[in-house]
Amino acid sequence: MKRVLITGAAGHIGRVLRAGLRGQYQLRLADIAPQAEAGEGEEIVTADITRLEDLLPVMQGVDVVVHLAGIPDEDSWEKIRDMNIEGCYNVFEAARQAGVKRVVFASSNHAVGFHRRDRMIDDAVAPRPDSRYGVSKVFGEALGRMYADKHGMSVACIRIGSFRPDNTPTAPRHLFTWVSHRDMVQLTKRCIDYADYHFVIVYGVSGNARNRWDNANVRKLGYAPEDDAELQAARIAATGQTEDAREALFHGGFGCLVEFDGDPERID
Repeated sequence: MKRVLITGAAGHIGRVLRAGLRGQYQLRLADIAPQAEAGEGEEIVTADITRLEDLLPVMQGVDVVVHLAGIPDEDSWEKIRDMNIEGCYNVFEAARQAGVKRVVFASSNHAVGFHRRDRMIDDAVAPRPDSRYGVSKVFGEALGRMYADKHGMSVACIRIGSFRPDNTPTAPRHLFTWVSHRDMVQLTKRCIDYADYHFVIVYGVSGNARNRWDNANVRKLGYAPEDDAELQAARIAATGQTEDAREALFHGGFGCLVEFDGDPERID
């Protein structure tokens, strides 16, 4: 079995991946937060990604790193810088020093959030972050590209959509962006197992009828989403929720409006 290290294993996505990948790999589960006791084929470790010296021993003997750890939403620059930028660098560098050959990086749709939603976008679209958080994900993607090119590492960046802890789309935007738990597990597994890729960007999104992200390049990985947020469309409509008109303009939705004082008309 491959040994797979999951950073941020105590988080919402980390716990879902832990359950979904259990028994298929030897799992090394790293977080600074407390975790449930290790089961068969699992190893629990405590590591702070802001400390390179914490990560170096954790990387030993690892085949693939799934890097989830970090600040999961918009926050102060200091927190984003320490966790999502310096911490991300530490993960890639510790992996390189330990000879890890593959990193699966949890990026975000907020790396391209200021593209207009009326345009379908793909993996080759220019970065257009909608927040400090989005900027940190652009950094992680660029760092992954550099480690792939310079150090021969295989890197996948998953631009995760709307992952819900309760696995249920609840807002109008989720009809475009939702990713179910089982689809997130499947896509991560494809990124872990696919035999040969150098660097790839894919969207972490289910097979939603209203999806606006062209995920054609993920077909080579064998990803075949099983779920569709459209099944919840009537229930969401019945709540009477609507998107802010400015929010609905952009792929990043709410992420674009945090601290926003710009002019939407000037954002082409």
